[in-house]
Amino acid sequence: MTNVLQALQADFKLFLQALWVQLDLPSPTRAQYAIADYLQNGPKRLQIQAFRGVGKSWITGAFVLWTLFNNAEKKIMIISASKERADNMSIFLQKLIIETPWLSHLRPKSDDARWSRISFDVNCSPHQAPSVKSVGITGQLTGSRADLMILDDIEVPGNSMTELMREKLLQLCTEAESILTPKDDSRIMYLGTPQTTFTVYRKLAERNYRPFVWPARIPRSLANYEGLIAPQLQADIDNGAKSWDVTDPDRFDDDDLLEREASMGRSNFMLQFQLDTTLSDSEKFPLKCSDLVVTSVNPTTAPDSVVWCSDPKNVIKDLPTVGLPGDYFYSPMQLQGEWLPYTETICSVDPSGRGSDETAAAYISQRNGFLYVHEMRAYRDGYSDNTLLDILRGCKKYNVTKLVIETNFGDGIVSELFRKHLQQTKQAIDVEEVRANVRKEDRIIDSLEPVLNQHRLVIDRSVIEWDFRSNPDEAPERRLMYMLFYQMSRMCKEKGAVKHDDRIDCLAQGIKYFTDCMSISAYEQVRQKKMDDWNEMLEDFIDNPQSATNHLVFGMNLEQRRQAKGLPTKNAVPTWV
Repeated sequence: MTNVLQALQADFKLFLQALWVQLDLPSPTRAQYAIADYLQNGPKRLQIQAFRGVGKSWITGAFVLWTLFNNAEKKIMIISASKERADNMSIFLQKLIIETPWLSHLRPKSDDARWSRISFDVNCSPHQAPSVKSVGITGQLTGSRADLMILDDIEVPGNSMTELMREKLLQLCTEAESILTPKDDSRIMYLGTPQTTFTVYRKLAERNYRPFVWPARIPRSLANYEGLIAPQLQADIDNGAKSWDVTDPDRFDDDDLLEREASMGRSNFMLQFQLDTTLSDSEKFPLKCSDLVVTSVNPTTAPDSVVWCSDPKNVIKDLPTVGLPGDYFYSPMQLQGEWLPYTETICSVDPSGRGSDETAAAYISQRNGFLYVHEMRAYRDGYSDNTLLDILRGCKKYNVTKLVIETNFGDGIVSELFRKHLQQTKQAIDVEEVRANVRKEDRIIDSLEPVLNQHRLVIDRSVIEWDFRSNPDEAPERRLMYMLFYQMSRMCKEKGAVKHDDRIDCLAQGIKYFTDCMSISAYEQVRQKKMDDWNEMLEDFIDNPQSATNHLVFGMNLEQRRQAKGLPTKNAVPTWV
């Protein structure tokens, strides 16, 4: 009997098998043994990411008992997303201690020992902390101490839908470090399934919590797993295992997984059973940096057409990218046609009060259905005179003809202040007020997604550089939230998708103003211009052959010929200015 107990103490896999027999369960599967091996021999800080239904929580509950089986003086804390789930684990462990004969020595000998559903003691010396304590992730964590901390499914859709929620959850996770006792064998373990690319588990991996990933099938591509696939599966792949083979047929066979994929949908299956968030995030976050065209934007003129291409040689490697993993900025493949003045240039303004929000201004031009963003400015002092005058100086720089101002904030007072400064600075700029009556996230995506999909939005390089350098005095994690391209790439249709959205809202408002222009075909515009040029050239040869010949020899375009003849052109300065 002594040898048996020593064997159970030495090998958690044997302990797990014996406990499964006690529970009248089938022998542990291959995946369950692999998880058990990683729990026993893994690093001090680890994660276990395995497909739904593999039994991560049951195995970890058994590991808690094995830890107490080896050393009854250990203090263990179990943390889950909800208090109820953590309590259920505690009750499960109590029942096993009572009903398992070879765990009977763990039962407390004194009636004074704690034995409740939220915390209980085993047969150990008196201590302020209970042997096992269960708590929800949002419960009272501070003040506790533990030698082993198990965080079981702390990330669920209800607490990780938005960036703000995930930041709060990650902050709660950091409390574990202050609770852990400073012993050589103290450990922290995370169990769960990631919800998105921005999962807290990814952040924890960056903090040296080594993940162990076990999908339900051999992945078709290992790139999405960043070298964290379970060693047993990696060995299978090295030995010639085929992609999409079932990894644990004793748990879910091929037919079962096919049925689950058909009923759940591919996106959900990839998330829950393959632990691959690529498909889910590509559909959830539609605004991508790679759909932009990035180049130097001329302040006064633009080409007839801009050709976008995703060829790797067009990737701009020297610009900082804060988008999703694998998302890059691309330069145009070609700038085609003649360079002529913009059809219209506006300044889109999204005002806000003083505080953490920003007043943002974007300078946008349009020609042939392409939109060009010259510059973006952001201010923290609300709508002060200095802010409004600085925005108007930008308007003068880019020959803005219209200010587009959102009136939801201040009920139009900002527009009146702009009109006052326009009179004082003697600028002939029209002011147009817009009022938003659609939910912000829907409005931003509906305005930007079609333009980005058609690659009609051209961004000046300086906008990206300014955006990355902005708010230098803020902490790095807060600086990110204010960046335009961080807001753009994290925007989804869930309420509160990003904490700060002033810059992306300002840009979307300006793009929305030009929506009608997006139906313009650059090809048709070029064709029509050539036809007008040809017809006027024929008329000139009939009316004044000598002058027409001179113009042809000098290579003048339509605008230049009209100026030479003293005719008014669309760029002529009106006499009333």
